[in-house]
Amino acid sequence: MFTGIVRERGRIAAVAGDADARRLDVDAPATAAQLSVGDSVSIGGCCLTAIAVSNGRFSVLAVPESLSRTTLASLAPGNEVNLETATRAGEPLGGHYVQGHVDGVGTVASVEPEEEGARVRVEAAPALLRYCVEKGSIAVDGVSLTITALDERAFEVALVPHTLSATTLGSLEPGVEVNLEVDILAKYVEKLLDPDTISPA
Repeated sequence: MFTGIVRERGRIAAVAGDADARRLDVDAPATAAQLSVGDSVSIGGCCLTAIAVSNGRFSVLAVPESLSRTTLASLAPGNEVNLETATRAGEPLGGHYVQGHVDGVGTVASVEPEEEGARVRVEAAPALLRYCVEKGSIAVDGVSLTITALDERAFEVALVPHTLSATTLGSLEPGVEVNLEVDILAKYVEKLLDPDTISPA
């Protein structure tokens, strides 16, 4: 489990494989120092398993399920990614409960300056928006954010200066695709109220 509080921006060093499986090598000294082989790590909001760790770099293997539901397939050497190691018992829960199980991909519709921060509008499928509520939580590329506005096509989030500088969200622009994970609590509530519900495809 994660909390959506990004600890480091890593840089993709190498990509190998195809649509069936893709190995990503990530340069990230602070994150690599906390990882052992077999540990979970969030890359752009996607929970993956470290398969190698050495000299400030770690590697993961993304399988078809992850590649088809996320933006991982589009990553290339030089790209920056948001990183977070798994939350340990007793650590502060600074964001919200984030599994690293991406529900789908959204598209940035607009980025507007707002004092020292920015307001970002993200278009998403109705199957994801039904779990969104104003002032509720959502993870965008692994970053825990609060929904500030919502309609039938998109949601908006307000980014503070720290988020803009500490994560990859500072480089968002219209047309960019982002990984989205809705609040897991909303999905469980829906399932309990309607056992026949099938959550986002």
